[in-house]
Order: sequence, then C-alpha cells, then structure tokens
Amino acid sequence: MADAKRARPVTRTGHTDRTLGSRQLAALLPDPAEARPAYRHLARAITTLILDGRIALHVKLPAERELATALNTSRATVTAVYDLLRESGYAHSRRGSGTWTALPEGRAPRGITRLLGPHDTAIDLARAAPGLPRQTLTDALARVSPQLAEHVDTPGYHPYGLPELRAAIAEQFTRRGLATVPEQILVTSGAQHALTLVLGLLCRPGDRVMVENPSYPNALEALRRARLRTVPVPVTDTGWDTGTIEATLRHSVPQLAYLVPDFHNPTGCLMPERQRARILRAAQRSGTWLVVDETLTGLALDVPAPRPFASYAAPGGTGQVITTGSMSKTHWAGLRIGWLRAPARLVTELAGQRIATDMGGSVLDQLLALDLLDRSGEVLPQRLEEMRRQRAALASALSEHLPQWTWRLPPGGLSLWVDLGEPIAAALAERALDYGVRIEGGTCFATDPGLFEQRLRVPYTTPPDTLHEAVRRMAAALADGLTPASAGRRPHWIA
Repeated sequence: MADAKRARPVTRTGHTDRTLGSRQLAALLPDPAEARPAYRHLARAITTLILDGRIALHVKLPAERELATALNTSRATVTAVYDLLRESGYAHSRRGSGTWTALPEGRAPRGITRLLGPHDTAIDLARAAPGLPRQTLTDALARVSPQLAEHVDTPGYHPYGLPELRAAIAEQFTRRGLATVPEQILVTSGAQHALTLVLGLLCRPGDRVMVENPSYPNALEALRRARLRTVPVPVTDTGWDTGTIEATLRHSVPQLAYLVPDFHNPTGCLMPERQRARILRAAQRSGTWLVVDETLTGLALDVPAPRPFASYAAPGGTGQVITTGSMSKTHWAGLRIGWLRAPARLVTELAGQRIATDMGGSVLDQLLALDLLDRSGEVLPQRLEEMRRQRAALASALSEHLPQWTWRLPPGGLSLWVDLGEPIAAALAERALDYGVRIEGGTCFATDPGLFEQRLRVPYTTPPDTLHEAVRRMAAALADGLTPASAGRRPHWIA
C-alpha cells in the first residue's frame, strides 16, 4: 500500500525515488473545511511544508484519489491542489509516474536565504548570533599577520586543526574541570560541522537518535538528511525530565543522543548537576553515544559557567561522550571555528572522515581563533555585560508593547523562548516580515510538524534600541489582525 512504501533505487535523474503516503501527508495538512477555497488552503500548506523542509524535495506525492480519501474531500479538490502546486513551481509531473515535489526557480528551502542588500532595513531576529567589535578583530588581525607569514612555506593542510589551537582548546577543557590532551581535540568549521562528522561516522540510516524537543533546527535537519529516526524527549520551561530520558534510553536504546544542557537552545534552560550524572549513567548502560553541544556554555549571565558535561561521569566513564563547541556565539560566527572533544581514537577516525570532503580549515581563521581564545579574559566579560544589557532591553520592550506574552528570563544564552498564548507564531512571522522584522516561529525548533506554534524564539543579540524597535514592529504586526490559518511562511535562516 502507498503508506508502506519505502525508499527505492536511485533513478537516472540522480535522486532517490521516495513516496509520501496519503495518510502521512494528510496528517501534516489542515482540515480542508477550515478555509475556502479549500484547494488554495491545502496548496499553501504543502508549499509551507516544502519550504520548511518537512516535506523533502524530489518526493512523489500521493495519488489524487488516495489523498482525497485520506482528507475526506473530493478528488477534484486534490486535482486543483496539484495543479496549483505545478503552476507555482512547487511540484512537477512525470508522464505516467505521478507528481513530485520541487522548488520554483529562485526559491530556497528554509536554512538558505538571499543576501541582504545594502538598503535592506529589516531587523534580523532569525539568527541568534552576535557580531564581533570591529576594533577587536582589527587588533587581532594585526597580531596574527606575522604568524600567518610563517605558515606560507608549509602546505597549510591541518585536518586535525592547528596544533597550537588544539592545545589551547584542550587547556580550556582542563581549566574547566575535564582533563584533556590535544589528541582528544578536532578543530572543525563550526559545531554543526562537528555534529555532521559524528553522524557520518557513528550512525547509519534508520538508526535511532534521542533528541530534545524543542531543539536546534540545524541539528534536527542534519539528522533528517542522515535519514536517522529521532526519538524526542521534552524540554519544558522548567527543564528536562530525567525519568523520561532514562526510560527512553532504556527502551529505545538509541545509537546516539544529542543534548544542549547549557542554556538550551531555544528554551534557555540550564540542566542541574544531579541530572547530568544520572543521564551519563543511563547512556552508559544503553551503550548510547552522547553528543553534548556546549556552544552556549560560555554565555553564563547570572550563574557560574558550567563544568563540562562529561566531567560528571564516574572515573573512566567518559568514553562515549563527544563534546562539541564553537566560537560562533561567544565571539563571531564568521570565523567558522568549532571543535569536538572525544576519545583520541575516535578523533583520528573523524579526521579521516573529514578528509573526504574538507582537507582542513583556514589557517588564518584558526590563528585568529587562537589569539581571541588567549584573550578571552578581556573579550568575554565585555560580551557578557553586553548580553545582560540587551536581555534587559528586550524584556522591557516586551513588557511595554506585548504584555500579554510570557517568558522566563534565562540564566544565560542568547534568546528568550516566548509564549504567545495562542497558536499564531507562523502567521506572526509572516506578517512581521512585512513590518521589517525577520523572526522564526517555534515550529522550526520542533521534532514534529505543528508543535510550538504558540512560541517564538526572540534573540537579544542586537543593540537595545534595535530590539525595542523590533518589538514595536511585531506589536504593530500583531495589531493588524492574525489567525492561525493566516500563515504563509517565507524561508528564513536559523542559527
């Protein structure tokens, strides 16, 4: 039957033939009776699913009769839906083979956005990524230029990372309470690159991976593209349920688990110490690899910076913990410097995997990263104070312009996880763009479609005046009148 079809061999076009079952698609779509005309309502919903990546490209849509039955609507309605998708470029037909998802020329799925022009005045709240002060970068470039000249007589390939940078990152872990040697460090092009390497080495299509719900969208997308089965565990405003995580590890026995315990993205929660040791023991019992994303660990605003998650394991018990981190949130994402800490044997295997697609990172960027890490005592306190001011400004603006919204002030990180009180996040994100604000609704952070539609992640990574103006514009967009059915989202970039 249609819903039971699995992936087929690669076709001559180079794509894998995949069929989306009628009941599977129907479960993602709104009730056709909710809005008129129904065919436009359904076509818009399918377009949104394609742009969000929740329906992949080059996937065969169900036969018209099957989808009509699953939706309890007429075949003529589904025919009109498919006609509209083809006319707008979101589907195409092969003679005798059905209808397939596509993108119109010039459009991109979520995660890829056009470059902003010099006159674009939209305020970007879709990315939780601060900039680096110009003088800080200028001074660092001046200091590393002589060092860069010393490298030009070498090939410049460092698949493990510059030795001195590996040593500096290892020393940073050691100072934080987890003894580490350079052989346990692999320098990557950001934490996302580190995660992708790990998934490629340790997982196979169909493997189970435990993930938090909500979680970092780009990590979830990496799991989807690796064709892994996600097993979600909830993260609420009050944090994690250790019992649920232990039960999931015990019953699902996932190959890998991806966690963001420090100022969780997007909720901002900080996992208590007692939970960390319990989760480590449970993962050890199930044989699950833990990938712990510590990208936000350095952004401790109201509490001491947390110790490395792996340091809570019993002696000798950290063999299956991989820690990822980067400079994107504490310094600047433009450096594209990240890392992972893992057993030395695994680091060697990951470096071998990396060479197949990436011979090594930029020497200049790594020298800059080394210089900035050496001066973290000067740079980071200024960054933390800046984030505190901006967090306070955002909270004040929300209280003034949108007092009906609620949130918890996180002890660290870069954003607020705001509860709108009604499921209008996608509609608001669409309308806010017309008012000059880019922002993403909570569904982008969900493991399953439709969840967290009452939530917005609002970063405080821009100056106070800009944050105040962004909130004022969102309030104006909200006052323009929204309903859950009015969403027709455009693709944004999430960080």
